Amino acid sequence: MSQALATRYPLVLVPGMLGFVRLVLYPYWFGIPSALRRGGATVFAVQVSPLNSSEVRGEQLLAIIERIRRETGADKVNLIGHSQGALSARYAAARRPEWVASVTSVAGPHRGSELADFHTRLYPAGSPQGRLLAFGLRLLAMVMWLLETGQRGPLLPIDVKAAYQSLTLDGAALFNRQYPQGVPTTWGGPGAAEVAGVRYYSWSGVVQDPRTHQGLNRFDGSHYFCRLYARSFTREKECDGMVGRISSHLGEVIGDDFPLDHFDIVNQSLGAIGKGAEPVRLFTEHAARLKAAGL
Repeated sequence: MSQALATRYPLVLVPGMLGFVRLVLYPYWFGIPSALRRGGATVFAVQVSPLNSSEVRGEQLLAIIERIRRETGADKVNLIGHSQGALSARYAAARRPEWVASVTSVAGPHRGSELADFHTRLYPAGSPQGRLLAFGLRLLAMVMWLLETGQRGPLLPIDVKAAYQSLTLDGAALFNRQYPQGVPTTWGGPGAAEVAGVRYYSWSGVVQDPRTHQGLNRFDGSHYFCRLYARSFTREKECDGMVGRISSHLGEVIGDDFPLDHFDIVNQSLGAIGKGAEPVRLFTEHAARLKAAGL
């Protein structure tokens, strides 16, 4: 087996809101763990609360990291977080930097998501429509737990209000004041590439690239939702449907304009992506990058 992607430390894939490892036969990270393992990498796709604050999810992630360190004998791990998973990874690295070699954000809402603010205005907490949305999301999370086959365990704590608050512009600003590692200090710039011995990276996509609406995405319902959600963005004109292009910046920015929507960037919908997009390659190239950096 090739060892081209055999990083020094294990790779830990952290999902976003309403994330999972595998629902029956449907994986969150379609084709990504297998591609990394073929290159010799040690990979763990993990589960944290599908709906909760980034801090609560981060504490759960710390427990998972401790278990992985114990099982593998590795001193550290490389965290790769998608969407809110990137915020939970940042929290874990800020709390226990000696356990984390790197944090990589894939479409992470580090300045918050305008979509979250739009939803909180449309469905205020405590209002009839807000309570109905919270009930629906809790029910969805429970159904997903029943269908989870990739990582069995007890139903993790659910807090819909805390989940949304974590992703609003104000919620993200508060989180950044407490855990600023890797966050850019200027709008549109990169962040610190290394803090307390932890390397920080990020990449993201935009739906405004016409290539995203070609190829198999023409038949992918999630892509149409991303294009619809993109209309709620007014501060950032370019986004992936859920996270703004500039808001996704963390540490060394590998790229912020790949022709990928918020789900395509982790190759969901069983690989139904836009024309010319290669989300799996982004992960394999990054593993090679981490290996070259001694991580």
